[in-house]
Amino acid sequence: MTTTPIDLKTAHVRFVEYLGSRKRARATIVAYGKDIEQLADFLTNMGKKTITEVSRDELDAFLKKLGSDNYTPKSVSRKINSIKTFFRFLKTNGLVSADPAVEIEHPKYDVKPPRILSKLEYRALRDACRGDARTYAIVELFLQTGVRIGELAALTLTDIKDTELHVAAQEGHAARNVPLNKAAKEALTSYLKARDAVTAKDPANTALFITKTGKALLIRNIRTSIDRYFRIAGIDGAKVNDLRHTFIAHHLMAGTSIMTLSKLVGHKRLSTTEKYLELVKGKQTENVKLEEL
Repeated sequence: MTTTPIDLKTAHVRFVEYLGSRKRARATIVAYGKDIEQLADFLTNMGKKTITEVSRDELDAFLKKLGSDNYTPKSVSRKINSIKTFFRFLKTNGLVSADPAVEIEHPKYDVKPPRILSKLEYRALRDACRGDARTYAIVELFLQTGVRIGELAALTLTDIKDTELHVAAQEGHAARNVPLNKAAKEALTSYLKARDAVTAKDPANTALFITKTGKALLIRNIRTSIDRYFRIAGIDGAKVNDLRHTFIAHHLMAGTSIMTLSKLVGHKRLSTTEKYLELVKGKQTENVKLEEL
């Protein structure tokens, strides 16, 4: 245990540095960092100055405040994950003698099944964003490769090969290579021509997807863009992750083996892929080529 307790801001900074040293996904670092920053601001307003002054009572008060601010049980549960990880870090590194978050329980909430887009819907989405080369390429990569949004945001120019896409390892998910079919390659080729027009603004940036100012496109930018085209296409209740779900479900319906599909999408356990079987039960389709998705 340190003789001089560290202040809340320092504890927050060290935690973010720790997450970075553990090579956690950028999105996770940002999300956890903001959650703990929000907690630190709340504790400061309560008059707390150092991390050792924080007890279970203060954490319960913070969670109660989240509820009164209309955070959903799912959002609260995610913040509890951040808090638990934060105090585990502090305890492991001798910055606190006891972990006040260890017995906090997650709120119960219903987990909705994945939203699977129909052929009519994903074709409407394609049509809606066809004039936007960057978004169209992003949509095609989701639909044709089933990559996660964090994986897509982390792609670099060197990850694009002639016939495959290299997906780098991320937060517990091993690196893998995914085949690039005709539809994906054509969309990428068109986008890369448009990308060349802005690379002069930041030629050192090797991120595959960039903004109009040449900066790497962030996960929140991707979500905002796709959500906009969902609205334009008239697709209700869909989120970006549903494009990955759609890739998995339609391949199962087309007869792709579970083992092959599990490797393509980077599931650590075959049972994760098998959960989709219940969603597509009785919905077999013709055996289609990947580029027809």
